[in-house]
Amino acid sequence: MWSISHISDDRTQLIRTTIDNKTKPLGALGALETLALQIAQIQDSATPALTKPVFWVFAGDHGITDEGVSAYPKEVTSQMVMNFVNGGAAINVFCRQHDIQLYVVDAGISSTIEYSDKLLNCSLGKGTKNFLLQNAMTSEQVQFAFSHAKELIAGAERTGTNIVGFGEMGIGNTTSAAALMALVTGIQADLCVGRGTGVDDAGVSLKAAVVSKLLARVNGRLDPVSALAAAGGFEIAMMTGAMLAAAESKMVVLVDGFIASVAALLAYKIAPAARDYFVFCHASDERGHQRLLAEMNARPLLDLGMRLGEGTGAALAYPLCQSAVAFLNEMASFGDAGVSQ
Repeated sequence: MWSISHISDDRTQLIRTTIDNKTKPLGALGALETLALQIAQIQDSATPALTKPVFWVFAGDHGITDEGVSAYPKEVTSQMVMNFVNGGAAINVFCRQHDIQLYVVDAGISSTIEYSDKLLNCSLGKGTKNFLLQNAMTSEQVQFAFSHAKELIAGAERTGTNIVGFGEMGIGNTTSAAALMALVTGIQADLCVGRGTGVDDAGVSLKAAVVSKLLARVNGRLDPVSALAAAGGFEIAMMTGAMLAAAESKMVVLVDGFIASVAALLAYKIAPAARDYFVFCHASDERGHQRLLAEMNARPLLDLGMRLGEGTGAALAYPLCQSAVAFLNEMASFGDAGVSQ
């Protein structure tokens, strides 16, 4: 389904030389230089440009909330969706600040909701099943999630977008994400789960027990698509597909925190070349994220102690991408400035 090529290294030496010849000591801009190189490689250009950034927040409900894994009832998912639509959430604030187009996507929430040009209907069902009792999703639903996501990316590409970000909303989704992490990596459950919506120590222990029971039910590790079917997350499945589709279209993909990084891991396992297009934006305060990043040899740009989700860390990292492109295109070289090396 996916045709993703590794980023070209044809211009890598030229871009490195351009960066090194800017009026600064070698490596003095640190991670910003690495970011500039990656964006230039993705665009196969020594003069890259970022155009029409778009973010999507995918929302879905989770049957696993029946086990008491969240501090909030699942009704909060649809309530927060309306908050996104009305412009009142943190991701709305940051997207407005940085002139990022934002859409909210119903990937499979339980409540009936009114759709609009800001709230898109890609629903795969009224929430997933309780994954302790049966698979959360069908394999057909996983493929539908990928297809919907591919259509969203294709639409953005037609308007000239070349940088995208993804957020999520779904009560219970840190448990599903931790389960997915455990299923595809083999890392034990208690190292994958975290506080999510703010559960106490007993709540974290409950989440670990739930994930352990799932691992026992499916008898160990699974491939990414089977893992998605087993542990679910309509919004995680759609985010995984969107990351794959964006990489296929040679876009810069801004990866948010823990849940988005789980989607990135699944995408990477499905198509390893997709990893080349991922910019890891921040280190989540959610337990397990550092191990998850290590699985992809990823070094995030920011570490602010955040664990909100919604794509907020990715939105905050977008200006760094702008700065990386700006210094590469606009900063004088030693020769241009008449400065001795």
